Parts: sequence; C-alpha cells; structure tokens
Amino acid sequence: MREKVLDLLHKEIEAEHIPGAVLTVSYQGETVLEEVVGYKTIFPEKTPMNVDTVFDLASLTKVVATLPSMLKLIEEGEIRLDDPVAHFLPEFEKQGKEQITLRHLLTHTSGLPAHKQYYKENMSTEEILTSIYQQELEYKTDSQVVYSDLGLITLYKVIETVTSQQYSDFLEQQFFKPLEMHETGFNPSYDDERYAATEFDEKTNSYKLGIVHDDNTESMGGISGHAGLFSTLHDLQNYASMIENNGVYKGRRILSEATLELSRRNYTAFDKEHRGLGWILKSPTHSSCGDLFSDLSYGHTGFTGTSIWFDPTIDLNVILLTNRVHFGRHPHILRLRPRLHNIIRSYF
Repeated sequence: MREKVLDLLHKEIEAEHIPGAVLTVSYQGETVLEEVVGYKTIFPEKTPMNVDTVFDLASLTKVVATLPSMLKLIEEGEIRLDDPVAHFLPEFEKQGKEQITLRHLLTHTSGLPAHKQYYKENMSTEEILTSIYQQELEYKTDSQVVYSDLGLITLYKVIETVTSQQYSDFLEQQFFKPLEMHETGFNPSYDDERYAATEFDEKTNSYKLGIVHDDNTESMGGISGHAGLFSTLHDLQNYASMIENNGVYKGRRILSEATLELSRRNYTAFDKEHRGLGWILKSPTHSSCGDLFSDLSYGHTGFTGTSIWFDPTIDLNVILLTNRVHFGRHPHILRLRPRLHNIIRSYF
C-alpha cells in the first residue's frame, strides 16, 4: 500500500497538482500509514513539508468545529434539530425563512444560495449576518441539496447566541483542550515556517501564511462556522480517534454515542448527494472517498485541499492534508482524492 500511495502522491506533485501532502491511515485504532511528501511552499522558494505543518482546514471547519458544537448543544438539551433558526435569530425569518430549521442548515437543504462574495464589499461579520437574514431563498426548503456556506455562517451565530460565549472559546473549552488539540484554532500565531502556504494574495502581494484562505472568513476576522480553522495532522488524528471511539477520547467522553449516530444518518435520500448532519455521506456517484469505501462511509473535504473520511464497517479513517490552492484553484484534487482512497481501501 505504502509504495502505491507514495507513487500517486509523487506523480501529483510532479504534475503540480499539489505542492505536497501529509497523510495518515488508521485501521482498527492503529496508525498503519503516516507519510509526509513534497513541499509546504513552492513560491517564492521551496520549503519541505513536515509532519507538524499547520494547514488551513477550510471547510473541514464545518465538521471539526461547527458539527461537534451543535451535537453538544443537542445532548445538553439546549437545542433540537427541528428548532426554527428564527427561534434563536429572530431577524432570520425574513423573506420566507421562518420555517427553516437547524436540521436544514446542517444538511444543506435550507434553500439558501451556495455562496455570496461578501468580501468584495468589505462586509464585517454582523453585516454578513444581516445580509443572510435578508437573503431570499433560491429553491424550496428541503427539496434538494445545495452546499451552502451561508447556512454554516448562520450556525456559528446560533452557537454563540445559545452558549453566550465566543465561538472560539466554546470550542477550546469543550473540544480542543480535552482532545489535546493544542495546535488547532482560528487566527493562529505560529512562525511563518510552520504553515502550508495557500493562494497568492494581491492585497499583500504575497502567498497566504497563517491567514485564512477563504475570503469571506477573512472579512469576518478569521472566525466562522464554515471555514477559518487551522490544525495539524496529529491534532486531527485525536479528533478522528474520538469520532471512531463513539465520542470517547483517552477514557473521557466528549460526545455521546447517540448524537454521533444521529449525525451519520442520511437525511437527503431524495437527492443524488447524500448528507448527514454536517457530514458528506458516501453517495451513489462522484464520492471523494472513491469507489471502494462502504455505503456507510462519511467524511468531508476542504477547498484548500484537505479531507477526512471514515469507513465504520472496518474502522478505517484517512486524513489527507494538502495545500493544493498554492497552485491556484484547478480542480485536480477532485480526481486525486477518490483514487487515493481506492488504493487504500483495496488493502482492507
């Protein structure tokens, strides 16, 4: 397996589809493969990738931060999936959104558009939220899956409203500290050589290092429910271990088994894209976990080139971290991920 995996990754590096990568494969609770290849920066000069390189997780934020927060609030009796969003954020009910629930936001079935370029108007967090409150729906709620950053931005505000805490503080207290994820958070302040560089930023005339890649999140001060989290491979291994162990990490319960099971159900069987709460589920076609992962598999991806996938039928998880946007936004990663997962899954 190792030779085939490394061969694929090296070919992708040579083709300039990714600068480099860190990868871990865990099988039945044991790390069976951990590899570091390529470079964390190519421009302005090549610097080698390291196992402790800090990555911009992009949309993995949705399942490493926002999802566990929502599950914690469910099991503490603070919220229920069928609560209308407007119960917590009364302004949200404008433009026919009064029936949208927390479940709709978590499953990307709300009717909200996928994306808006708020950053082009230099909008602050509150201005972005106000715009979402005033946003008209683009399709009938609960009729199709449209992956929407707007929904996860809204959930970030719901979490702060319910907890009366800053989002980052709640995450640190409830998850990152007990999971020993000491290098995970928003707006990190490591030395520049720790970061995997992302895309060229015309504003600063340099490649982003430790500055969130997502433009809207940058406008929001680096903190949101849809993007903004930075982390390392080993921190994510701790998180994955908790998920695979039904909410327990080193003997300490972080989340209940019942809420984790709830998150993995298919809420969108009516659509070609299957969705749990937060999680992408293995879908009939075009799954980033490839062809061989079981139908019970679940995971998520990040635009910067990150992903995490679980196959619970054999207790397998794969974490792939790349900074593919260092080369721009070409979609080569869409073929890399499934081919990599096919190689790995074929050995188990």
